[in-house]
Amino acid sequence: MAEAKLNKFAAEDVSLADVAKSLGHPARIRILKILTDMNLCMCGDIVDQLPLSQATVSQHLKELKRVGLIKGNVEGPKTCYCIDNQRIEEIRDKFANLFSKVCCGSACK
Repeated sequence: MAEAKLNKFAAEDVSLADVAKSLGHPARIRILKILTDMNLCMCGDIVDQLPLSQATVSQHLKELKRVGLIKGNVEGPKTCYCIDNQRIEEIRDKFANLFSKVCCGSACK
């Protein structure tokens, strides 16, 4: 969608769509699961659990961080990542609200 068209939609809708788009890759879903299980993690630890190169994993981490699903703190030459629980809860509430309004009682069969 062209950038000029995005300003014709509510900012909250654009933001939620951006998060949904960032979740559209299985590696990013897996990274969120890894971080949830480990609580916090160094990039190298995540790379060890995925069939992807370090550079590719770093790009996926960058995207998840961009939309606020994870945080990254630089610790010397390494970056330690963790889930941003407050942001996850906010997004979960927004999706729950969206689906509660669109999922039930549809006339389509």
